[in-house]
Amino acid sequence: MRRIWRIFVLFAGAEVGYILALVSNVTSIIDRLQRGESKAAEELLPLVYDELRKLAAHRMTGEKPGHTLQPTALVHEAWLRLGGNEAHFQNRAHFIGAAAEAMRRILIERARRRLAAKRGSGAEPVNLDEVEIPSPASSDHELLA
Repeated sequence: MRRIWRIFVLFAGAEVGYILALVSNVTSIIDRLQRGESKAAEELLPLVYDELRKLAAHRMTGEKPGHTLQPTALVHEAWLRLGGNEAHFQNRAHFIGAAAEAMRRILIERARRRLAAKRGSGAEPVNLDEVEIPSPASSDHELLA
């Protein structure tokens, strides 16, 4: 039993070390991005892509069935909104928080557009006083009878 515990501790320690190195690497890339290095954005996305995709999938659990937006597309749209090379973040947590907020806003805008279309968005208003409706009866007396 002790041997299994030691293996677990070694594995967990390696996992924690990997995570700390990843967080440190993301933060250093964000620092390079703020200094204006154009290649830093290209290095940042692959490091955080899996986490952003999980976040997008989680955000989309509340969406109605049958929607067309996929988590991958949501991540890409959020990345574009974050500004890519022009983004300014303090650290990894700030970046992930900004990405989560961008995803939330994208989903809200899509829901608003869908509801607006459902309610006749873009339809011309019609003044009913100016509309003539043909009657099946030839006179008002026939219609009221």
